[in-house]
Amino acid sequence: MFDPDIAPSGTLLGLLQRGRGDGTLHALAAPRAEALAALHHCLLRDPRRDWQVENRSLYYARLCLDLDAGLDAIDRHLFSADDSLDTGEERTGLALAVLGHLASYGREDALLLLRRYAISGANWAWALDELALRDDDAGLLGLGESILARFPAGPEGERALAAAVRDAFEPRPWRLWADEAQSPATAARVRAAQEQGSFDRWQRQLRPSGPRPGWSVREVLDWAQEGLALHPVQHRHVPATRLLNAVAGPEDRVEIIEAAAFGTGAARATALRYLAEHDDPQALDVIEAAVADPADAGGLVAEAAVTAFERMRGTAALERARAWIHRTDALGGAAAGMLASRGAPYDAPLVLGALRRTVRAEGPDAPVLWDLVPGAGRLGITCAAPVLRHIYRETSSSHLRGRTARALAATDPSFATGFAVECLWDCEETTRELAAHHATTADARVVEQLRRLAADPAEEDDVQTAVRSRFGPETAV
Repeated sequence: MFDPDIAPSGTLLGLLQRGRGDGTLHALAAPRAEALAALHHCLLRDPRRDWQVENRSLYYARLCLDLDAGLDAIDRHLFSADDSLDTGEERTGLALAVLGHLASYGREDALLLLRRYAISGANWAWALDELALRDDDAGLLGLGESILARFPAGPEGERALAAAVRDAFEPRPWRLWADEAQSPATAARVRAAQEQGSFDRWQRQLRPSGPRPGWSVREVLDWAQEGLALHPVQHRHVPATRLLNAVAGPEDRVEIIEAAAFGTGAARATALRYLAEHDDPQALDVIEAAVADPADAGGLVAEAAVTAFERMRGTAALERARAWIHRTDALGGAAAGMLASRGAPYDAPLVLGALRRTVRAEGPDAPVLWDLVPGAGRLGITCAAPVLRHIYRETSSSHLRGRTARALAATDPSFATGFAVECLWDCEETTRELAAHHATTADARVVEQLRRLAADPAEEDDVQTAVRSRFGPETAV
């Protein structure tokens, strides 16, 4: 995850970077050169806060089609000198995914560009996955020898090939290349790589590392702590907690409480999580002490304590959350999130106060908003609508914007005629689905877009089901 440079929300570039529906609508109304410049900026400099979970590719691909955009800029980006220097997936992944969608819409130039990059590009595996979904057998078979040429003959090359085959997200190309009848030039090496991958998995199962049956509580805590001394560091407190659940009994409670109160590092984090998961009466007190411990230089224990509190489900945790919600540290944020997720209707003023305070102090991308925003909708806090509208406009996270849209649908009477309309063009499928249920059909743009979504083969099934629910059985979509 990284923090990209996001333009102001009122600009065309800022709208497109956020993936907002208004971005598409403004781009289609802007001069074509200006719209293309903003689109290319997004394609070549991925604007997502978390590129692994946020959607943009279909959103940008549809805009490429609407603007009749060429692929020269993407071509230069993929095959620039940076491709050999910066081989991270985040540099080229978005552009490759957009090409994949364009290929599914019938853009032959996008398909050819993907094939070229799969042969010579650094992020070739991503390009191959896109081709596995969109290319025909003949096209994939034509790539086999070029892909295998990436792995030189010899032990290292064969190990790398086996790893590539084993870790492939889409296995279809490798299955084609392993078929002697269709690809005799590659079949032997690919089949050997497939067998090696299966053998490697079998060997790992025969030689498991880590804890063994019969360990004591002390041995589990020591194993967790030993991970901090390794290079690279291994944070073992989460699996160690699962081990404690298996080996600890009532007679070990005092030892675990002492470790949670006076231990260090991963051992203390393990004990804290264990006590929280069992709703131990001492858990809340040791969590509060751990968060304020000045000896926790790296923050591992404090972070584990906050996470442990978030996992608690008892009424005692809710009562403590009401007392902690006014804190300005991470524990206060966790308390606010807990009340937003599980609080009673009379907690609405506390949640609203935390929502307003968080936006003022930390801005529209604060992590705790992921709980506070849905909480405002769950509790039906209608007076939260103004701050929710602000978050919707300003957040750079398309996932948080989707949560905000859902909260607005529950709190803002103007949602159906306002934000729900632009949400039909949003980059996130769940947001488009929400809009398909709520957007007013009195707006001609809504009816036209609903019909487009219903007919688009690239649209998700849930969105199309929501679209069809807006039309009667005798209504032509």
